[in-house]
Amino acid sequence: MKKYLFYLLTFTFFATTAQIPGNYYDSATGLTGFALKTELHNIISNGHNPQGYNDLWTAYQISDDDQYYESDGTVLDIYSENPNGTDPYGFNFGADQCGNYGGEGDCYNREHLMPQSWFNSAMPMKSDIHHVIPTDGYVNGVRGHLPFGEVGSANYVSANGSKRGNNTVPGYNGEVFEPIDEFKGDIARVYFYMATRYEDKIASWENENDGSMATLNGTSDQVFENWMLDMLLDWHQNDPVSQREIDRNEEAYNFQGNANPFVDHPEFIDMIWGSGMGFSSSQKNEFEMFPNPISTDRLQIKVSEAGTFQMEIHNLLGKLVLSKNISKGENLIDISNLPMGIYLIKISGENMLMTKKLIRK
Repeated sequence: MKKYLFYLLTFTFFATTAQIPGNYYDSATGLTGFALKTELHNIISNGHNPQGYNDLWTAYQISDDDQYYESDGTVLDIYSENPNGTDPYGFNFGADQCGNYGGEGDCYNREHLMPQSWFNSAMPMKSDIHHVIPTDGYVNGVRGHLPFGEVGSANYVSANGSKRGNNTVPGYNGEVFEPIDEFKGDIARVYFYMATRYEDKIASWENENDGSMATLNGTSDQVFENWMLDMLLDWHQNDPVSQREIDRNEEAYNFQGNANPFVDHPEFIDMIWGSGMGFSSSQKNEFEMFPNPISTDRLQIKVSEAGTFQMEIHNLLGKLVLSKNISKGENLIDISNLPMGIYLIKISGENMLMTKKLIRK
């Protein structure tokens, strides 16, 4: 009973704190490219109130409570979660906190998606909840400070299929760690957050003795090596923002006072780094949609580029709910079958690949 009451009080505290303001990103309106990135840096740096490293344990009870897969109140661990079936094991908050571990499933600890060695365990990066997540302690140790990548022949596979082995993404063939597809977009958006929040620091994080040298290019604008940037953009596009990410972003804002702009506005990624996929800056704003938010059954999409394009609408679980070919000019899209909620609209073609958020009221 006492444990339940503590959990309820903790939940009430987080649930009643401030939400991300509706005008949070207003000062970035009209900007593109690295100017947009710098303004987002200013926005998410102002108000960031770093919390203690040990405070993360308590924050996780809300931010990483599995209410999306098993919905059983266990720790949502990206290295043991089975999105399509029963998890191989589960961790209870507090009781299964590491401690020592001898193998997979023993306990959970705090993993830095950008390893601590990259920034010498300095604050505020060390306790930034946006990139410090609860994961299986043993698997965290197996990954170590390896860069993320895509594995061909694996020398280690976790219980849910996360892998370690040599990279197959062109441009780097060293050892990497690959999470399952379900969480690749989540990680990509965290990396873009880190590149933006720590724009004034990240150029100095390269170290010859760990995976930062393979991941980072020593700049404060592009930040990532070309192969890594291409892969992160692919992960972002192929694994759209989920409801879990939106909820966690809100709790992170409650915890430390700043948000991940690439969860709230995934289109910002293409507006900043879209040239990493071979598109020029003039090709970044080639479709508009209105009204948004929308309460009617007809969405208008205006395309300025000549050609035929594939329009896809995904819900926040990544499921494709509508697909249609569109062309230059004004296109009316029937969305009468879409329930109220938040969707991601992806437009792809020879000279365009953009994603924007749509709110259906």
